Amino acid sequence: MSLSLETMLQLTIILPLLATLGIAATGRNPNLREGVTIVTSLAVLYCVINLYLGLKAGESISVQWLAILPGLQLSFSIEPLGMIFALIASFLWLITTVYSIGYMRAHHEENQTRFYICFAIAISSVMGIAFSSNLFTLFIFYEVLTLSTYPLVTHAGTEKAKKGGRVYLGILLSTSIAFFLFAIISTWFVAGTLELTPGGVFDSSVNKTVLAIILVLFIFGIGKAAIMPFHRWLPAAMVAPTPVSSLLHAVAVVKAGVFTVLKICVFIFGIDLLSELPSTQFLLYLAGATVLLASLVAMRQDNLKARLAYSTVSQLGYVTIGALLATSAGVIGGSMHIAMHAFGKITLFFCAGAILVATHKSKVSEMRGIGRQMPITMAAFFIASLSIIGLPPTGGTWSKWFLLMGTIDTAQWTILVVLMISSLLNIAYLLPIPYRAFFPGKGFVADNAGIKEAPLASLIALSITAIGCLALFVYPQPLYELATAILEMREQPAHE
Repeated sequence: MSLSLETMLQLTIILPLLATLGIAATGRNPNLREGVTIVTSLAVLYCVINLYLGLKAGESISVQWLAILPGLQLSFSIEPLGMIFALIASFLWLITTVYSIGYMRAHHEENQTRFYICFAIAISSVMGIAFSSNLFTLFIFYEVLTLSTYPLVTHAGTEKAKKGGRVYLGILLSTSIAFFLFAIISTWFVAGTLELTPGGVFDSSVNKTVLAIILVLFIFGIGKAAIMPFHRWLPAAMVAPTPVSSLLHAVAVVKAGVFTVLKICVFIFGIDLLSELPSTQFLLYLAGATVLLASLVAMRQDNLKARLAYSTVSQLGYVTIGALLATSAGVIGGSMHIAMHAFGKITLFFCAGAILVATHKSKVSEMRGIGRQMPITMAAFFIASLSIIGLPPTGGTWSKWFLLMGTIDTAQWTILVVLMISSLLNIAYLLPIPYRAFFPGKGFVADNAGIKEAPLASLIALSITAIGCLALFVYPQPLYELATAILEMREQPAHE
């Protein structure tokens, strides 16, 4: 019996939650425990792919779970932006699980069962965010994601890990309660609805100053987008194991942030109204400052994961800029950059973890010459670096191209310069790492005896994501079609 698309939509959220029971029951048998995770991730990916095919075929797919009050429901629907996020998260959950098997075992991590349980809950909440049809539903799953990832950040149980977890939880919860929730309530009072509607929900008669304030509350309230000054949670979370860093930076948390920024700009304000608000320019410059300052801080970090963390803060600013440019090219570029950055950054973190497992080295200054012992890892690092920079033949080329076109369309020359300088800084803090790994220079005396590539499972995972960076350059069309379909929805009637 074939399942309906509505059933598959619900299964993407329910299956990871059911998997937690299987993971807990098989916790004493690592092979069974991880088998449950892999089988569930394959099932979720199968459902998401079918939903994508249904969306492509023009199907209208929606589900309502619970009506709290009239006009306030826990409900879900499929649209192109959410589909981009769901496809990325479901595919990378599978790949991160494969990587985690190699990393967690080789690194002899404790509490692995708890790790896989929290990971599954986080993926369930990601699917809830991706398919939310209103701000109420989105907010509920947004907060579940924060709470479910806190035990992952504090996984090591050390005082340093606990301190990092407090910063993580403190910033994300405080921004949600002080700004995000207030923005949602304000939207309800001003617009009379929380439905995520193509073209926006605000009437043209609403005072622009009021809407400008609501926009500021939304951007500051979405702490997971790591806009400065609410970015410190992200570097603080680097105390977590590398698979958790990969989850935070590529699969779930930060992508939930910038996805929500795009969703609100397009479906709550609408890009036509957004371009008229007095606070849009201020927030655009703030995002530009985040891009530039985080890149400069990244250059000074000798710890590889810290360097990659600040790089993520910078790259998230690109997506926020794409949303706030309020143009077709900006939305397309921002939407595509969610995917391009996901594949590039997860590869870099996979490589960082592989280096740690194989060499017990975490500092950039210690990695000279390791390319000869770890050629696959460092080649993958090089490919992913090119994608983050935005150079051919990697997928990051296309998203940065559309973002640059968006700045030209709106004559945002300052932002154009910021993006170009940031790309040069990307080169400065990323490319020297693989270069020195393969070409350590004259007089270098290798001390890499006994070093070899990371466990096979981890190596397979980072190779797949590196190939993904290349594939997105050669075959970006499906992603581009989804991104352009987001804009085409503006021509459709609003939700009832």
